[in-house]
Amino acid sequence: MRRTHLAVAVAAVGLLAAACAGRPVPGTEATASNTSAAAAAASRAAGPGLSAAAGLTPTPAASLGPGEGMVSVVAIDGYAEWGGVDPKVKWVGTFEKTTGCKVSLRYYDPRQGDRPGDFPPSSYDVISATPEVGGRLMDEGKTAPINTALLHGYTAIPKRLRTLPSVTRGGRVYGVPYVWATNEVLYDAEKVSPGGPESLFEDEGPVMLRDTPLSLADAALVLKAQGAKIKNPFDLTNAQLDAAAELFTSNEDGRRTFWRDPVEVVQGFATGSVRLAQATPYHLDVLRRGHKPVRALPDRPVTGWADAWMLSAQAPHPSCAYKWLDFTMSADVQRRVSAWTGFAPANPKGCTGAARRICADYRVGSSRAFRGVYFAVRPKAYDKWVERWSRIVS
Repeated sequence: MRRTHLAVAVAAVGLLAAACAGRPVPGTEATASNTSAAAAAASRAAGPGLSAAAGLTPTPAASLGPGEGMVSVVAIDGYAEWGGVDPKVKWVGTFEKTTGCKVSLRYYDPRQGDRPGDFPPSSYDVISATPEVGGRLMDEGKTAPINTALLHGYTAIPKRLRTLPSVTRGGRVYGVPYVWATNEVLYDAEKVSPGGPESLFEDEGPVMLRDTPLSLADAALVLKAQGAKIKNPFDLTNAQLDAAAELFTSNEDGRRTFWRDPVEVVQGFATGSVRLAQATPYHLDVLRRGHKPVRALPDRPVTGWADAWMLSAQAPHPSCAYKWLDFTMSADVQRRVSAWTGFAPANPKGCTGAARRICADYRVGSSRAFRGVYFAVRPKAYDKWVERWSRIVS
């Protein structure tokens, strides 16, 4: 799920305006203030031709020198805002003023199949990574281990997030968690009374599912509940992967659609064209505030994910890169990014102001926040997951 301002969703749906004015839903791509649209397109196209760091294991920085005056940032849409989408939503400029490091910013959109792992590691300093992207970067040696002692706010992040396999490898830290979320089963209470998560695959529809290979993990949790010997839904044998894929195609009468833009979920429930959907607690909050009869199944376990900032193995501006990592985990930035994206902040100190309600959605700071959550990690056989998923959505 990626970023769209809620005003766009409201305009498209024609509902929820009074209840949700000013709230964001992830999805719309922004353009960096110091990167023209043409340059951004060129940078995205300049993927293939990696040289680099495959096989290397850099040593974490022992100390930092003065900032180099510049930092090159590759960001998921919505994760580094400078006011281009909404002049009130900006924090990149604050970083430049407080550190003296000018930000060169490029965006990528996982929904559109952008492949940030193809960027040469010498072409950027830091990158915001999904578990899939981060796993690839670690596998190929393109991200450097981080000396967390150089980051002032690192310990404010809960240990559960700091120690996720998606950001650690071999006892070293490779990623600083930024935001996180969980997948829930939402349903229209006036049209269906689902028995459990298996309803996503057994109900006659219409059902809406996230268009990502990692949705196979949600099917694996259903199999686990039915007795399959699955320890981690993101670590499946070939037979288990095939069984999970079969759930998506076993109900030939079920009307299923696959969403990439989260606005589609809001539209589906708001217009009554969807009965069940795989979505997030934030979606539920938006729809309830719009007075729609949508509820969430209370069942756990569920799957989730945490996106993180990673340091390039060949960062040309390492001191400014560390300043960026430190800045992004600050309470102020965490509050801003949570309010803008609708995801939970990694740092609970960001649960103030406009982010307070979102933190309540995700139970941030409570003992229930991570209970029963299997956080995503790039599967070892990820190419097989992609292949199975391509068959499902084709």
